[in-house]
Amino acid sequence: MSTAGSPRRPGSSGASHGGRRRTADWTPDDAPRIAREAGLESLGDHHWKVITSCREEAARTGRVPGLRRLAVLTGFDVPELHRLFPGNAEAIVSRIAGLRSQPAGHDARGDRESAEG
Repeated sequence: MSTAGSPRRPGSSGASHGGRRRTADWTPDDAPRIAREAGLESLGDHHWKVITSCREEAARTGRVPGLRRLAVLTGFDVPELHRLFPGNAEAIVSRIAGLRSQPAGHDARGDRESAEG
C-alpha cells in the first residue's frame, strides 16, 4: 500500500532526523506536547521566555545555550531554571525548544562542525 498523498498525523513530520523533527519543522504549537512528554503540566510566561531565548541564541550562534547562558539571557538564575524545568533542565529546555543538545564541536542541528586547519 502506498502512503503517497496520505495525510500526516498532527504533530508528525516527514522531515525527521534520528526520530526527531528537524529544528526548522518546529512550531510553538509543538512545545506544549513536548513539555507534557517531559513531565511539565503547562508552559507559563517564564517557560516561554526561556524557550524563546534558547531558540534565538541558537539561531544567532549556531549552538544551543547552556543553563548559565540562559540565565544571562533571561534574567532567571540557574536554580530558577531548574525549578521551571525539573530534571535535566538543559536537555528539557532544548527539547521543548525544538533543538537538540549537542556535544562540543557540533552545531544546533547536531551536525559535526568541520575542523579547519
